[in-house]
Amino acid sequence: MLMRGLRLTTMADRHPVAADIRDFLNDIGGKWPVLVIAELTGDAQRFQYLYRSVPGISQRMLAVTLRRLERDGLIARTVYPTVPVQVEYALTPLGRSLLPVLEVVADWSARHRSAVMASRERWDATHAESVA
Repeated sequence: MLMRGLRLTTMADRHPVAADIRDFLNDIGGKWPVLVIAELTGDAQRFQYLYRSVPGISQRMLAVTLRRLERDGLIARTVYPTVPVQVEYALTPLGRSLLPVLEVVADWSARHRSAVMASRERWDATHAESVA
């Protein structure tokens, strides 16, 4: 298995795969990229649609997230020369290739959320002084 024995923080310099995984998780593993990608699984969308569809995201954070996803080649930004100018965002083939991976993560999360939450509660109850 790829992950067996790989510590991402200490082994990245000696194991390019670990560095790749770490970089990927840093880029896509945040709160907003996955939610934005999820909104783009269908048709191309405009900025305001994405802003309204991703609860809690600020306009600035949405703009930053879209730029990062575009830079990574996961989304394409299309500008239409209309008045006013219209801009749409869509997943690229590379971005679409990420969807099965995100579906596996979402499925795992849904199946194990209650176990993770129960574990957190047990840990918090026995480590209350270190959490405060």
